Amino acid sequence: MDHFEYRDGVLHAEDIPLPQIAEEIGTPVYVYSRATLERHAQVFADALKDIPKKHIAFAIKCNPNLGVLRVLARQGYGADVVSGGELERALAAGMAAEDIVFSGVGKTRAELALGLDRGIGQFNIEHEPEGVALSEIAVGKETTARAVLRVNPDVDAGTHAKISTGKAENKFGVGIDAAPAIFDRLSALPGLKMRGVALHIGSQLTSLDPLEAAFARVGRLVAELRAAGHSITHVDLGGGLGVPYRPEDNPPTPAEYGAMVARVTKDWDVTLMFEPGRVIAGNTGVLLTEVLWVKPGAVSPFVIVDAAMNDLARPALYDAYHDFVAVRPTGEKMTASIVGPVCETGDTFARDRVIDKVAAGDLAAFRTAGAYGATMASTYNSRSLVPEVLVDGDRYVTVADRIAAGTIMAAERVPDWID
Repeated sequence: MDHFEYRDGVLHAEDIPLPQIAEEIGTPVYVYSRATLERHAQVFADALKDIPKKHIAFAIKCNPNLGVLRVLARQGYGADVVSGGELERALAAGMAAEDIVFSGVGKTRAELALGLDRGIGQFNIEHEPEGVALSEIAVGKETTARAVLRVNPDVDAGTHAKISTGKAENKFGVGIDAAPAIFDRLSALPGLKMRGVALHIGSQLTSLDPLEAAFARVGRLVAELRAAGHSITHVDLGGGLGVPYRPEDNPPTPAEYGAMVARVTKDWDVTLMFEPGRVIAGNTGVLLTEVLWVKPGAVSPFVIVDAAMNDLARPALYDAYHDFVAVRPTGEKMTASIVGPVCETGDTFARDRVIDKVAAGDLAAFRTAGAYGATMASTYNSRSLVPEVLVDGDRYVTVADRIAAGTIMAAERVPDWID
């Protein structure tokens, strides 16, 4: 459920008609619903009610907007970060340092030092040399880093290849068979408190079966590590739960996920850590756009909108589906390809799709755009960086400004030796 609904034939975000935002802010623009964000956060937390010891850290990479993060901080969420910049964002949004988990396969020494300086709760170590470096930095700072070892369970998540992270050929974690020996060596290093293991097999998972298979393998690893004399107190299960992008999509619910986790992990006696992202933020946002032209095509017409692949990259990157709806639908339909103004054939949101009939000047929205939308935006073709708006009932505020091409250009320099 979300709070984007039609009232009197006009699409609203909570109590705000989207045409009002388009008139006052312009398009394209991301629009988020606070009520939806809070509801999804509560539903996910409620789904884990049967798990006695738990920690929920929102995957900041999917939506790092400070307004969004502040709402989630108020819901008791911590942060899963993958860069020093995300770490600073989490703190700036009011998330407690001890509730921050630092993931990511390419942490620099400077980022590891930053995490230690800020006193974050946990480092997810991706490979042995990273753990050695973390140990050295921690010893130099006369502190101790709480850490877990990320393992790769070699489970196919059944998702798009570019967002699969748990197969043997993926770059993340260490092979689960090699994990015991690596854990032994890291546990012996000074400055490290190795307290468990982590995994994350992919994003936009539409079945619980791969997750259950991966968790079962990790459960056996936990038993093996304990048998070797290690104290295992934390297991990070990652995230990845999918959301419905298409009307016919039926991914597992958070409640179904929570019940499976409770069943599989009931004998582990650990604090379970979760890193939800898309399942919290996906349906909390839409990308509001204006139709520029409807251009005849060889197969079907092109609906050319003012949003482009630089504003919403997922369709170009993954052939991802986003529902496209008119803000003021007439009930009529048309078959068209939806494209943006960027000079790339890849700037295509949909091909020969049945959509609401639209004409030049009409407003439309790409649904389920609250995750991996604005955060992946760029200024390609010297286009402005897309703004973001947060709605709260009958009020809203711009939580990220539109950054004009001229502002970007002002940060560039022409060398004085070019005449």
